[in-house]
Amino acid sequence: MDNHSMYKKIEHYVKGLFENKADPSLVFHNLKHTQTVVARAKEIAGHYRLSEKDMLIVFAAAWFHDTGYLFTDAAAHEDKSVQIMKDFMAVNSTDNELTGTIEQCILATKMPRDPANILQHIICDADTYHFGTKDFKITDKLTKQELRLRNGELDKADFNRKTIEMLERHQYYTGYCKDLLSKTKQKNMKKLKKKTAAINYEQAQEAPVGAAKADNLLNFEKDKGGLMSKGIQTMLRLTSENHLKLSDMADNKANILISVNAIIISVILTLLVRKLQEEAWLTIPTIIFLTASVATIVISIIATRPKISGGTFSTQDILDKKTNLLFFGNFYRASYEEYDQAMRQMMLDTNYLYGSLIKDIYSLGTVLGRKYKLIRLAYNIFMFGIVVSVIAFAVAVFFYNSEPPATTIQQGTGSPL
Repeated sequence: MDNHSMYKKIEHYVKGLFENKADPSLVFHNLKHTQTVVARAKEIAGHYRLSEKDMLIVFAAAWFHDTGYLFTDAAAHEDKSVQIMKDFMAVNSTDNELTGTIEQCILATKMPRDPANILQHIICDADTYHFGTKDFKITDKLTKQELRLRNGELDKADFNRKTIEMLERHQYYTGYCKDLLSKTKQKNMKKLKKKTAAINYEQAQEAPVGAAKADNLLNFEKDKGGLMSKGIQTMLRLTSENHLKLSDMADNKANILISVNAIIISVILTLLVRKLQEEAWLTIPTIIFLTASVATIVISIIATRPKISGGTFSTQDILDKKTNLLFFGNFYRASYEEYDQAMRQMMLDTNYLYGSLIKDIYSLGTVLGRKYKLIRLAYNIFMFGIVVSVIAFAVAVFFYNSEPPATTIQQGTGSPL
């Protein structure tokens, strides 16, 4: 039998299966999907200019790869598809090698995938071609609907999470699909992550807070609903805002001290220092004033000087929930992709999210405590410095004015004689 006749027989046979064994629950893995995979397989195979025999192998594998869905569940459908293909080939072909190669191509689509040659690469890429197209939103919705029809109730967030995990593990094997579809696949994955985060947030907002939970709000594992209440969200938000306002106030106070003392030092250096040689009695008060001003400036700078950490985190840190991703000092050296993935993982974990918020507030509090302690010290030094300097000036003026004026004896220039 020539290849053209075999093409027709395979197509006619598989179409007959889907028509005669039609399952209303197969809203995605149906004849339309199979025809799409066949078309994609032809497209990819055409790019690599396969031989007629290899084209037939890819063609047959594409047609048969999902026929198992008509007779069994998703977990075993590849094996059933192989059996259906073998039954067909036993009647229509005597080429056992051909049958075996088609079998390997179908089994290559089983998760986790590890295709071994170009033919298996093509069929795997054709089967997941839609991951990298604008149709992904539609196919994802149909897949979700199919699972709901076949398995009953389905949690949207859980389904999306598993889909994201699958997309992250997935790869295109042919260079043709890598170049053509990888960018769009990444965009589809980002959109799905955003959608999942929104669903999780909505579910959290709707979660009721029971009376029993109110007595144990700090038990994160048992009280996710309570932690999502608006009251706690408001508390965390207001606490953070108050800390930030207090931090701004401390920075402003330090800025005032630095500015005022900088002006004082400038005046002293430009006016008084030049007079010290003539007015030596001003030396001690001037030194006291300068010392107090310099000390005030130094402590104010130390209080407001920023301090950041390494700026990187590891995957293990995220898994162990050790890194606070809400503070820029922990991620500013990480790549956007690493930070995006870590943030989305944190948003999916209520305990991690609220733990990070609490840690962020605590860190702000400890920084504020140190900052206000130093600002208080700077104000005390400035205050006592001014008082001591004024007293020193007063004492110096008093003693200077108390000294008797020097007596000048003038000698006559002419002789009385």
